[in-house]
Amino acid sequence: MPDVILTGASGRIEGRYSPGKTETAPIALILHPHPKAGGHMNHPVAVQLYHLFMKRGFATLRFNFRGVGRSQGEFDAGIGELADAATALDWLQTSNPAASQTWVAGFDFGAYIGMQLLMRRPETDGFISVSPPTNMYDFSFLAPCPASGLFLTGSADTITPPVEVERVVTKLRTQKGITIDYEVIDKATHFWAEHLPSVEKSVSDYLDKRLAENPI
Repeated sequence: MPDVILTGASGRIEGRYSPGKTETAPIALILHPHPKAGGHMNHPVAVQLYHLFMKRGFATLRFNFRGVGRSQGEFDAGIGELADAATALDWLQTSNPAASQTWVAGFDFGAYIGMQLLMRRPETDGFISVSPPTNMYDFSFLAPCPASGLFLTGSADTITPPVEVERVVTKLRTQKGITIDYEVIDKATHFWAEHLPSVEKSVSDYLDKRLAENPI
């Protein structure tokens, strides 16, 4: 699980990278929660997403947005962070030119950045969006959403109540050509304290279903 240093628009980007098991292994980019709320790439949910992809043979990268950890720069309200994510995905794709699939997974603020990245990278095959802050940011840019994926939230989420996520999911489900899976985990809060096993099961089941449909 080597440390990597990427060069972004604001300087150094600190990351952790796990190479794929084969030359054609799919790639996955993991995006962490809000930097101003203490978010970083070693947050338990981000680490769990990282391991779930890694265990399935993906070439997997998680990194710190600008101004977090050893990444240089300052918080840029999502604009610079999207640029950081694009830089990280560029690096993943360059390092794995024969990758069979491309996935983006994010938690909280990372889910918001991940969905924006998705719109700019139509080659993306799938996404995982955990606790997406659909009431704090405008998700109307998902028009149309270019890939199928999973939205996961908790029934006890008071930061972004499930009804706010359902509003986005309902809209996306009217599109043809993609399938949006949506799960609400009973009693789970926004930060998944004591409910990490539920994240593991839901994301694992979804990934295994998608990989069975399109083997790597």
